[in-house]
Amino acid sequence: MPPVTKNLLIINVLCFFAYLAFLGHDVNLNTIFGLHFLLADGFRPWQFFTYMFMHASWQHLFFNMFAVWMFGRTIEQTMGQKRFLFYYLTCGLGAGLMQELVQAAEYWYYGYAAYSQVQTATGIVPMGEYLNGWNTVGASGAVYGILLAFGMIYPNERLFIFPIPLPIKAKYFVVGYAVIELLSALSQKGDGVAHMAHLGGMLVGLLLLLYWRGGGGSNRHGGYSNYDRGTGSWTGLRDWFTSLFKREKPDIHVTYGGRYGKEAAYRQQKKEEEEELNRILDKVKKNGYDGLSPEEKRRLFDITRK
Repeated sequence: MPPVTKNLLIINVLCFFAYLAFLGHDVNLNTIFGLHFLLADGFRPWQFFTYMFMHASWQHLFFNMFAVWMFGRTIEQTMGQKRFLFYYLTCGLGAGLMQELVQAAEYWYYGYAAYSQVQTATGIVPMGEYLNGWNTVGASGAVYGILLAFGMIYPNERLFIFPIPLPIKAKYFVVGYAVIELLSALSQKGDGVAHMAHLGGMLVGLLLLLYWRGGGGSNRHGGYSNYDRGTGSWTGLRDWFTSLFKREKPDIHVTYGGRYGKEAAYRQQKKEEEEELNRILDKVKKNGYDGLSPEEKRRLFDITRK
């Protein structure tokens, strides 16, 4: 398993165990590290980062981590470690910002007075209790960003989704999920699920992928990598950070419709390698290994070690 995906799984599981352990001592870590509304007494700026590593239940944790394991490892191998980590965290931050905007809109709509009331999953509660009692936890925003990336980079990859009896292409799966979340956000008020935050993670992921696909950042940010050429101070850190905004290897191809992109290129490469391997093996069968040229021996070694 790729290292970033593996470490994300470990960190989320450890945070959940810590939540359960402290809960037994009447300390709710989700209240501390979950994302509160901007005007709530419990809001802290660092909650934009910590909330995405906290979960409310075993079911909540399992489905999010299953999606990270299932799709995240593929996206990490495609993007590379540092870009995937940046993408994951940025989608999570975008989801948190979207949730704050939605709550701000609700706060404005229901009124600014402290005695105003709002409908929640548990009934009608005072606005003050709503502000201080509600908090958002979970990696779902980042997970929805991963799903969006998989659907755009490998749109024609077929997935088996229970209980659908037939395989469905990734692009239709992602679009369907987005539509369901949008309809749920509009119709299921107070169900305890941050549907708009999920869509926020997808939106930020979409913007990042389109930015990288277009080669954005190479002109605007490229100059910073040579800023301290004479002294070399902070150059490594600056290069690492600015590289996140450049289109560099591994290249990120966003594909649409019938364009298979990297998916088709990979399959074509595997087919050509298989044909070349069969040709070399046929020659070995007829003339022995010593009958191969140095180039054929090298190709045989390269193909079989993959």
